[in-house]
Amino acid sequence: MNANAAALSFQHVSSELRLFCGDDSLVTLLRELGRLDCRRVAAVCGQSVGASHLIEMLRTTLGPLLVGVCKTVQPNSPITAVEATAKALKSLNADCVIALGGGSAAVTARAASILLAEQTPLENLCTTRDSNGQMRSPKLTKPKLPQFAIPTTPSTAFVKAGSAVLDASGHRLALFDPKTRAKAVILHPAFLRTPPPALVRAAALNTLCTAIEALSSPACDTVSEAMLKQAARLTAQHLPHVEGDAPARLHTAIAAVLCGRGTDNVGGGLASALGHAIGHRYRVDNGTVNAIVLPYTMRFNAAHVESTNARIVEALDLHGGATTSALPADLRAIASLNAILDTLPVPRRLRDIGVARTNLSSISREAMSDWFVSRNPRKVASSEEVTAVLEAAW
Repeated sequence: MNANAAALSFQHVSSELRLFCGDDSLVTLLRELGRLDCRRVAAVCGQSVGASHLIEMLRTTLGPLLVGVCKTVQPNSPITAVEATAKALKSLNADCVIALGGGSAAVTARAASILLAEQTPLENLCTTRDSNGQMRSPKLTKPKLPQFAIPTTPSTAFVKAGSAVLDASGHRLALFDPKTRAKAVILHPAFLRTPPPALVRAAALNTLCTAIEALSSPACDTVSEAMLKQAARLTAQHLPHVEGDAPARLHTAIAAVLCGRGTDNVGGGLASALGHAIGHRYRVDNGTVNAIVLPYTMRFNAAHVESTNARIVEALDLHGGATTSALPADLRAIASLNAILDTLPVPRRLRDIGVARTNLSSISREAMSDWFVSRNPRKVASSEEVTAVLEAAW
């Protein structure tokens, strides 16, 4: 086997994706529900979405199939919200779930379906680290309610099988069950127009940073690369216009789907882990945190991703010139990212979002227990290495 053939030896395993986009996409939901003989539909959303005109749009489309609206979603999906949702789904005798809103709606709907089916405390169903330091996810064998999704923000969560919730102490519990993947995702312009621009921008930032981090991974195969490059490119192009441009919001939502699918075979890395560790502590969205720390984690990983940085430069070179720069590829990749971030009204330092310098060590220790640290291109040997990255970003 020659070198080129060896380089193209990989496995790319994808789950089913049924994606419907456009003004007529909501009508297809009836057909998709019919495919699975769903007759008692419950919508899961937050209070603001639950009080909006979107519920009436959904009710007009589904008619008597919609048996209830669970307005139980809270930011970061705390266990209390998940338990309340599971209780509501049981009382409604729902035979399927529609997650309506942002990423927390998708996560809450999935986690509640797991809790309802497994009848076991979520703490006993989550991913843990074994005695050898390996992360292990228990197999959750019970059938789950079919999931459907109507995003209002461009979140990658809607096409995932993982669900991260917060326990009473604020610790992140990661659940994984492929049976909770959405059976269909509906991208409807009216639903994507409703959130405030800051919320859309934060979710799109998360897509951009997640795609870039995944592109730098040596585990990124050529199929994932295609999806992640397009996700990064679409987001970079349309993120500056999400304030009042409906097509821009639709494009960032498509990018989020591509990014979510592209990262299935690649995973995240240190920046994602830091987003998780910092976001819930300071009530800052993952996208903003990732935008702050990603340039610094890219520097941390630089020597281990020399062959992959060109992917990032190509994806972000919207106006030409970066790909022909004489700078090393790692510096070009970071410069391309910073050039985009500099045009956006987002914080650039951890101190700007209220992170106390005295808390950097505890943040580092929490990040070390995150699943995504094990997928980082450069092995993260200690929490002290993470603290050094945080110090640079502070």
